[in-house]
Amino acid sequence: MAFLNPGAAGRGVPRAEINMIPLIDVMLVLLVIFMITAPLLTHAVKLDLPQASSSHEAAADKVDVSIDAAGHYYWNGEPVDAATLAARFAGLGRSRPSTEIHLYADKTTRYEQVAEAMAQAARAGLGRIGFVTQPAPAGR
Repeated sequence: MAFLNPGAAGRGVPRAEINMIPLIDVMLVLLVIFMITAPLLTHAVKLDLPQASSSHEAAADKVDVSIDAAGHYYWNGEPVDAATLAARFAGLGRSRPSTEIHLYADKTTRYEQVAEAMAQAARAGLGRIGFVTQPAPAGR
């Protein structure tokens, strides 16, 4: 909509600039609306969390199982055969099922050997199995 210049009231010359006041008013109203509604959009779930004690918890039990390149098994550094490994997993699963199994495997070990050790541990009820690797050199 064109507005007339006050100095040219009789001549009917329209203004050449845009009236910014209504645009600024609309922008400020939108800003206030967003400032009021933004905090209402947060979805918070109220939880009653348990309190933790500051006492030091005992370290978790762990067993190191190693498999060398030839497929030989080692239980905490002691050589064992596949049957003994399965028996030890079964005994550990009955007595302490939350024990962590740290699996060390040579990189040239056949996958079949690693999968068999993992399957024996899983059958015994030991679900906390971790693979131990060496970090890659920094230049790679």
